[in-house]
Parts: sequence; structure tokens; C-alpha cells
Amino acid sequence: MINTIRNTVLSIISKDNRGYITPEEFNLFARQAQLEIFKQYFYDFGRDLIKQNARLVTSEYSDHVERMEHVINTFTVNNEVLGYNAISGKFYLQGVIGSPTLFKVNRLVYNLNTEIEQVSQYKIMNLNSSLLTAPSLKYPAYILDENGYSVYPTSITSNVTINYIRTPIDPKWTYTMVGNVPLFNPAQQDYRDFELPVSEGPLLAVKILQYAGLSIREADVVQAMESEEAIDIQKKA
Repeated sequence: MINTIRNTVLSIISKDNRGYITPEEFNLFARQAQLEIFKQYFYDFGRDLIKQNARLVTSEYSDHVERMEHVINTFTVNNEVLGYNAISGKFYLQGVIGSPTLFKVNRLVYNLNTEIEQVSQYKIMNLNSSLLTAPSLKYPAYILDENGYSVYPTSITSNVTINYIRTPIDPKWTYTMVGNVPLFNPAQQDYRDFELPVSEGPLLAVKILQYAGLSIREADVVQAMESEEAIDIQKKA
């Protein structure tokens, strides 16, 4: 899909000699476009689910909600074991090939069946101040900061898993130079196609063109693509 989208983008940009974007620029715009669409899923899903529950939509529209939920589920990771750093006393998400990042924590679990409650730094201090309220192996708690997950009681140092929604892996159009021309080469080790459904291809192209139009300072490209995006949004509404 990524090569088709790039060809579409270059075809539109090169029309009337508007300019050119390098493979590196395309990959940067592609990453931003995919992430923007991905984040929009959660807003759209929440909005559409409210409409469905309020019976404001038809059964056909309900199918749209189910399809969106299915897409989100493809980015859901369940029961991934967290690593533990004995020096910091924190749990952390271990490295994954392709470096997708954590988008939303669904829950932490201890020993596969005991859910760990997320609390604030202020609340954990209050909880730990009393033996009656202090977290226990039966009712554990955790706080999250930029360095990892602090789980209480601190006697828990293993058997903690996480369920979360990850971001899509960054797409990368890879190539081989033939003369002065970059030719698509998906055999490169770092090649990555888009992770979004094929049906999102037109919207990905539109958003990449918006970024490209800003980059080459072609206002008419940006305006045209914003119009296309508005039409796409109306179709989904």
C-alpha cells in the first residue's frame, strides 16, 4: 500500500511542476498521517458508540462501529510481561521489534488474575500511611511516571503483565538508488508498510499531501486536500 500511496502523492505534487518531496520527507509525512488517523479512531469510536447506544443510528451504522472496534483491537496487546528494574524498583515495558509505543494502558495485572489499580502519587502516600488502607497482594496499586510503573506493595517484583493499545509502527518507504532515481525496494530490512486498513489509503494520501503542500508552500495543494478530507469526514458522519 505504501508504494501506491507514494506514487499518488508524487503524481499530484509533480503536476504543473509544483515540486518534489524526498523519500525521507515522505516517510516523515507518512508517519504523521498514520498517527493522526489512528488517534482520530478513538474520538470517532466514542462519538459513534454514544449515538448507537442512544439509538440514533441504523443497524448499518452499527456495523461501522463494529468495524472501527475491530481495527482498534488489532493494536491491542494483552498479557505482555513487564520487566523489572531492581535498582529503581520500577516495572517497564520491554523493547519490541519495530519500536511501537504504548498509546493507552488498559490495565496492569498481577499473577494473571489480580488487577492492579492505578492511583496518583498523592493517593499512594495516603494509602501507605495506614496499615488498613495500604496496598496488599490481594489489592495492589501502581503509579505511573516517565520512568515506569511503581507497584505496591513493593514486595511484588515479578509476574506483572500489561494490557495496552500500542501505536502503529512507523511506515517506511525503502528504496535503492538507480542513477539519481530512488526505486522502491521492499526487500530492505527496515521496510514497513502502513498498519492501517487498505480502505484508509485515500485518506492517508490526502493527509500526506497536506503536509507536503505545507512543506513546498503550495497553498492550493493544502486547500484542495482539506476539501477532500472534509468530504471524507462527511461520508463517515
